[in-house]
Amino acid sequence: MISTKNINKLPSKDLLQKICKAISVLDAIISQEWEYRYYSYNSAWAKKEEFFEMRNGCGDQMLILFLENSCVINGFAHELYDFEDELPAKSKLTKNLPETFNEFIFGEPVKTIGTTFCIWTNESEKWEIGDLKNIYEDGSEEMLSIFDGNPQTYIDWATDYFESSYKESGIPLKTVTEIYNGKTLTKEMVLSIVEDLEDWKQLEDDLKEINYEFDFK
Repeated sequence: MISTKNINKLPSKDLLQKICKAISVLDAIISQEWEYRYYSYNSAWAKKEEFFEMRNGCGDQMLILFLENSCVINGFAHELYDFEDELPAKSKLTKNLPETFNEFIFGEPVKTIGTTFCIWTNESEKWEIGDLKNIYEDGSEEMLSIFDGNPQTYIDWATDYFESSYKESGIPLKTVTEIYNGKTLTKEMVLSIVEDLEDWKQLEDDLKEINYEFDFK
């Protein structure tokens, strides 16, 4: 399983970014109301910066900042620690963190959310972590599992999480695989996942924010 103890199992930065976009597209189709989505992506977070967010509604969050040639992942597992003073020292989790990520990791919104694990790429795009001595649980295994690159992993998760928001026949592996592969999204693909879509304009706006190609003609 992917975790801070097995960061070599994380995909490359580019593949990670592709998966983040794909699962955000799928969430945008299944849940048109943004506040009920688990995954979301903003391709214009800031100049030359793109942003991915996971939130479970119970306090657990994962934020990923993508730069042109690198990225950093901040995770916070809310239920692992009862009190704030029990949290692992952020200075340990971010030991040797490149300065280019300081504003994101030590500023908002990460500062308010908190950190139980931090992973980043270096100049050679190798994944790195800080000092994890005496840290046995950090929530990374559960949060990072979606990044195994297997479309079925998303289907299994979303089938349980979104319950009856998709077609009765289930979320089709073919369509999910096509989205994972970056295929241009069509109305036929969307309607293979949901019975109907309430607001096509909303989906178009979401796809533009994600920067995912579509053709609804």
